[in-house]
Amino acid sequence: MSGNGAMNIFDIAGRAMSAQLVRLNTTASNMANAGNVTGSAQDAYRAIKPVFTSVTDSPGVSTVKVSDVVTTKAEPTKRHDPNHPLADANGDVWEAAVDSNAELVDMIETARMYQNNVQVLNTAKSLMLETIRIGK
Repeated sequence: MSGNGAMNIFDIAGRAMSAQLVRLNTTASNMANAGNVTGSAQDAYRAIKPVFTSVTDSPGVSTVKVSDVVTTKAEPTKRHDPNHPLADANGDVWEAAVDSNAELVDMIETARMYQNNVQVLNTAKSLMLETIRIGK
């Protein structure tokens, strides 16, 4: 493993971990807003998602970055609740457009991907230390 190769491993894993942190933050925001209600469809919270883009810095070496965070096109759920303080003139409220189950799956998947990159870094570090030990 050359020094340049080692740095590529740390750089690639680090960038992937940064992208997963953005994904985790968007999921946390979505979960925090799940169940929130408003008095109009326009004001209702809609889930947000990161947009990942492949980045190739050198031939054969690609990683990922978050190029944007977008609001999904999911529609809020209209619910008739005339006693709710935010209800409109028809007695309707709109619940945030967040699929809690999908967000939980995303959270688990993101945590696993992050952990996989931590393992890659730990393995690379162990190999480098072993190489240094053998070289002495």
